[in-house]
Amino acid sequence: MSERDHLRLPLLSAGFRLFFLLSAVWACVGIPLWLAVYGGAAQLQTALPPSAWHAHEMVFGFAAATVAGFMLTAIPNWTGRMPVQGLPLALLGLAWFAGRVGVLFSADIGASAACVLDLLFPIAFLAVVARELIAGRNWRNLPMLTALVFLLLGNLLVHLEALGLADTAAFGNQFGIATLLMLISFVGGRIIPSFTRNWLAKRRPDMRPPVPFGWFDQAVMVLTAVALVAWLFLPDAIVTSGLCLAAGLAQWARLVRWRGLATLPEPLLWVLHLGYGWLGLGFCLLGWNGLPPFVALHALTVGAIGTMTLAVMTRATLGHTGRPLIAGPGTTTIYVLVTTAALCRLAAPFVGSHYLLMLSIAGSAWSAAFGLFALLYLRPFVQPRIPRGVEVRPI
Repeated sequence: MSERDHLRLPLLSAGFRLFFLLSAVWACVGIPLWLAVYGGAAQLQTALPPSAWHAHEMVFGFAAATVAGFMLTAIPNWTGRMPVQGLPLALLGLAWFAGRVGVLFSADIGASAACVLDLLFPIAFLAVVARELIAGRNWRNLPMLTALVFLLLGNLLVHLEALGLADTAAFGNQFGIATLLMLISFVGGRIIPSFTRNWLAKRRPDMRPPVPFGWFDQAVMVLTAVALVAWLFLPDAIVTSGLCLAAGLAQWARLVRWRGLATLPEPLLWVLHLGYGWLGLGFCLLGWNGLPPFVALHALTVGAIGTMTLAVMTRATLGHTGRPLIAGPGTTTIYVLVTTAALCRLAAPFVGSHYLLMLSIAGSAWSAAFGLFALLYLRPFVQPRIPRGVEVRPI
């Protein structure tokens, strides 16, 4: 593959094209596969316990690919450097795919080989991001580099259990989830008020704009980080419940300052506010003792991570492929489906004998959301950017 191949192959011209597509396809396929295993209809050839594999692939497979697509697209704007594209981008995608295959068949190829295959991508990606940020002297976004280090460490902790060296798979997956939640708080706190401010300036100039980032936002970020540390190391302590409840309420207070209700006419915007709202709800549920297991966790994962993932992927793809920043019927349907998945997953423990049915509905809605995204956005991914002045229908 020559260095000019990305000119003939738009899929390799920007990180969001390749990695958003990989993320969506794996999210669509991975959940039905897990449900088949959970229901006893299939078996996995993985060295990990099935539940650990499910969590690992959602965190270090699906979500990590989304993070890669976002960062590879944002870094050129942060640094002024050329984007990673062509052969280097293809090799990163191949490393990610090798990790998914390696972990899935780790019982056959061996836990050591699977560990090497799976850690190739996070190590290579960390090196690429570090090179770009340092070369561009972009110190403001160094926290993003820290997040990648944490994701690598969490992934490694999962593999240590598969290797028989430590009982750390559950903690590694939880550590990865905590890192993703901090990323949502950090990145969401930048893009949601910014996008909302720009939209209100055009559509509702009479309305007060979102409150700018200030000491309150900093305090919420610190409180959220402290609550997550307590959740990781003292999950059953009373102080952890209090910290998580306080963090959830603080996140909601932060969200209210961003004027989300005014964005209801535009799904491309309100879905960002909705996704961030799930973050606050999830923390509040973590602080609510007596709930069935995993209710709070799935509010944070299916609700916050799932919704924010689709919100960012749809908006970034539309903007960077020259399409109007408007959610058409298909994109709005995606948002409805992922919201249905989150609500049904939270309701599942409360429906008694219908638990598996509700779980299946939640999984089907999740797969439909990401499958529809892959289907509708495949053309923007594989076609060149639309020139200015050319009108296209909203997706």
